[in-house]
Amino acid sequence: MKSPWPTKKLGEICEEIISGDWGTEREKTGSVLCKVIRGTDFILAQKGKLSEFPDRYIDIEKFEKIKLKQGDILVEISGGSKDQPTGRILFWDRNETIPIAFSNFVKKILLNTGIVEPKFFFRYWQFLYFKGITKNYEDRTTNIRNFKLKEFLENEEIPLPPLPIQQKIVKILDTIQEAIDIYDKIIEKTKELKKSLMGDLFNYGAPSFRRGRKLKKTEIGELPEDWGVVRIKNVVLDTEQKDPSKTPLQEIKYIDVSSISNEFLKIVEYKSYLGKDAPSRARKILKENDIIFATVRPYLKRIAFVPKEYDGFYGSTAFCVLRSNPEKILPYFLFYYVSTDVFVSKVSGYQTGSGYPAITDDQVKNELIPLPPLPEQQEIAEILQTIDQKIEIEKRKKELYGELFKTMLNKIINQEVEVENFEV
Repeated sequence: MKSPWPTKKLGEICEEIISGDWGTEREKTGSVLCKVIRGTDFILAQKGKLSEFPDRYIDIEKFEKIKLKQGDILVEISGGSKDQPTGRILFWDRNETIPIAFSNFVKKILLNTGIVEPKFFFRYWQFLYFKGITKNYEDRTTNIRNFKLKEFLENEEIPLPPLPIQQKIVKILDTIQEAIDIYDKIIEKTKELKKSLMGDLFNYGAPSFRRGRKLKKTEIGELPEDWGVVRIKNVVLDTEQKDPSKTPLQEIKYIDVSSISNEFLKIVEYKSYLGKDAPSRARKILKENDIIFATVRPYLKRIAFVPKEYDGFYGSTAFCVLRSNPEKILPYFLFYYVSTDVFVSKVSGYQTGSGYPAITDDQVKNELIPLPPLPEQQEIAEILQTIDQKIEIEKRKKELYGELFKTMLNKIINQEVEVENFEV
């Protein structure tokens, strides 16, 4: 049986913990303009989207202490959410010329590199995060979740194989991560292609219908001359509402606005209740091929098509439910049009209210949309569905590699694989 690797407390290999600074929006004497990374920006950082970091002015003396250098390790200590606990870690592997610092909700950890490879430390911390260990150190006494970093470092241990083995482990895991990153880039590029195609298709029509076609001016811009312009309310059917409390012992399945992925525009979860326990907003009955459009901020960009498996579910009153009249408009054509940036931006401008700004169902249904003949609607919808299928395939591949990463990380840390036998 293999001898276990020696261990140390995490805190024993940390030489210094450095606090960040949020800076100010206005320039002042002796300050430097820089990008500032928050915990919420960790995913953007991994994707290289540095332009989306906020700009802040930080005192030069302070900046010299908190500027990011290649190989730095950052930990999120405040923020988080129900599905994304605090304690996330980021390995800064970029060599940027622009000045970048980190906010006061983030800390930088400096390590004793004589006994630990920084990226091995990072991967081990990921292992603890995936296992839910970091969540045990989350404090939620206020509205903000806080990570008890000092307590975590004092209590948790890290295995320390020889440095050459640590470096080999890093290479094995990096190889899998590179595959995940490739699929992530394919997904991003395909989504960009879809966005571009939507603009083209909804302005000039489906490719097989374009020959000899002329455009005309309309209330919503130039469109093919044989297209109509209608209000949504004139091409959709009435929907129904029910009060689940009237059948208190009957189980209902409920979809809330937070159940929609605003990245992939699909339903990703639901909850089951007895009628007597159902939320008061569980009222709208959903049918296959409905489009649900969130009408309350911050969920306005959460739009989804209701597939067959969700037929008969209850939806939130914070959804506008659009049920296509198939004699006038095809469900997928309507879904794709109302999910365009142009349409979402237009209806978002109607928001009212200070606490939870919202729009009304009538405001959505009163909007003008283009109306091609049904055969052309079908072709446009099929083109965009093909793109969505491509995105879904690449997403599944990325998820498979993500599971492989977690499995390999777990087996390596538990010494269930012979790292020495790997060719990297």
